[in-house]
Order: sequence, then C-alpha cells, then structure tokens
Amino acid sequence: MTTNTQHTDIPIALAQGIQALASAVPTTPWLSDADKQALRERIKALLIEKDAVLVAHYYVDADLQALAEETGGCVADSLEMANFGNQHPAKTLVVVGVRFMGETAKILNPEKRVLMPDLGATCSLDEGCPAADFAAWRAQYPDRVALVYANTSAQVKALADWVVTSGNALQIVRHLHAQGKKLLWAPDRHLGNWIARETGADMIRWQGHCLVHDEFKTQALIDLIAKHPDAKVLVHPESPESVVKLAHVVGSTKILINAVQNLPDEKFIIATDAGIFWKMQQLAPHKTLLVAPTSGEGATCQSCAHCPWMALNGLQNLAQVLATGANEIMIEESIRQGAVNSLNRMLDFSRQQGLVVAGRKDT
Repeated sequence: MTTNTQHTDIPIALAQGIQALASAVPTTPWLSDADKQALRERIKALLIEKDAVLVAHYYVDADLQALAEETGGCVADSLEMANFGNQHPAKTLVVVGVRFMGETAKILNPEKRVLMPDLGATCSLDEGCPAADFAAWRAQYPDRVALVYANTSAQVKALADWVVTSGNALQIVRHLHAQGKKLLWAPDRHLGNWIARETGADMIRWQGHCLVHDEFKTQALIDLIAKHPDAKVLVHPESPESVVKLAHVVGSTKILINAVQNLPDEKFIIATDAGIFWKMQQLAPHKTLLVAPTSGEGATCQSCAHCPWMALNGLQNLAQVLATGANEIMIEESIRQGAVNSLNRMLDFSRQQGLVVAGRKDT
C-alpha cells in the first residue's frame, strides 16, 4: 500500500527563491565561429598540459558535448560521469554540468582534482533540499530507510542510507519494498510519485521539483500529439504525472536516448532537457525530434526546456578554469565518507543487478 503522506512545507517555502535564482542566472556570451574554434584549440592544448579530461552531461551545450568526446572524455548522465572519471587515468576531472555532479565525482574520486567551469551552476532539486532541513525531516521517521536522488548535495547524500538515480531507482525501491522496508524519498516529488505508483512502496516523499521537467504542459502536449500522431512520446519521470501518463517510454536520460536509437519509429516528442537532442541526433541522425511544450495554460517558462544552470557552462569559462585551476570541488572528509557509503550501497546493488559497470570507493 502506498502512503499519501508527503513533506510539503520546506520546498514550497523555498520555491519563490529558487524561481528568482533561476531568473537571475546570467547567460553565456555569444561567440563567433572563429572565437569558438580558437577556444576549442586552446582547451585541447590545456587538457594535455594539465593531464585533465572532460566529463560532460547530456544537458550542456552541444559544443561542449562534442569537445568532450573529441578529446577522449565522455558525455553521460551524472553517475556515468563519475564512473568514467574513476576509470580514467587523468589526474584532473573537469565536470561540465552542475555542482552536485562535480561533488559526486569528487566523492568517488577523492584522489583526483575535480574542477568545474562555474561553481554557481546549481540545481533546483539540490537547492530545494537543504541538508539541515533534510536532517530534521529524517529525524521524524527513524524507522524508515532514506533514499535520496543523485540530484542532491554531498551533505544530503551523507545523511541518507541510499543514493539512487533515475536509471536504478525503480529496482532499488522494489528491492527494499520486497524486504518490507518503509521508505523516505527526497527530493523530486514527480519521480518519487512515479516510483511509488510503479512499486506500491510505503514511501513518504519530499516535495521538491526540477525547474525544467516541472514545466511540461499536459494540454499543450496533447495538442502536439494530435498534430503528430505518428510520434512516440518519451518522458523523463521528473515530469508531472499527467505528462508521464501520455508517454510511450518513461525513463532516465539513457533510456530515452536508447529509445530514439533503437525503436523503429521515425518521430519522437521528448519531455526532458533539450540539451539531450545533440546525443540523440548523433546516434539517430535521420530521425525527427520534437521538444515537448513548456508553453500553454499556466506557463511561466523559467527554463523553456533547458536548465539555466547547465547553460552556465561555456567554452570561455572552461578554458579559464583549465588555465587557472580555479573552481575546485572540495568536500570535508567526514561528509565524503558518509556520502560514499550511501553511494556504495547503490553501486554494489547496481553491479549485482547488471545495471552499471562501476567500481566502488572504500576510502
């Protein structure tokens, strides 16, 4: 039986601040093709000079994704980014994404230097789940197992029993539910609600949301489907329930990419950050990709299907951080130890289930 008890006050109290923060995020400067090429060549030289490798998320600018692959780095989701860094011999990891991704890379790779183009690149889920508030909430339910989504700070991960991703959360919750465990879930309410519906787990949920996925509009999506009845609808489960119910495929970034690559259909409507289109088009260049609408009744369009913090990553600040060594991710060792324990539970389970090929960190 799924519990309907939900945590609501803290994220709602923070919601206006998160929206204001997103609105205030500066945009990266416009660059000419010649400027971009000069920066790309400068970055390539610096990567060799500094013994560094780029690990980029699917949601950053296409120029950065392409550069990561061209220079022997990777483009992946947050956990694969950290795992790649763990496997790669480079002494410096440059994480092109948002801050929790840099922190995860440092947690799993403490011996390496981890840099980011902009330490101000945060996440609405992370911002909406402060460690002190999470600790107080968890203390109210000492009999429950606490799971936190990867989109949280190192401090929150250190307070949890498990870290999960959108790619393995269903399997982990099913496993714990089968053992009769009662659960706490944080921070994304839509992902938590989807998992609770799919598993029937007794799971009290924090009420955070992703600024991007929360904006997809149901009626506008219905209208778009009517115009393209031959399109398959792919939805990330951080989206509202009414949007998820319209999907042919629901899943993580990797699942959605695989669907575009492997399904025989020629047209797709995609409800996740539009940055993912670069990888999808790379793998299936002949297919038509349509972004799910964020306009329509009740729209505010704080993100317009692209994370404003992911957009803080650019060629200019990437070159600068490589040249100077600035913006290094530092995590207090006591926090890192707690966080690595919750991550290791996930990694051990996922490896046993064949979900990831990853080594754990015991140091």
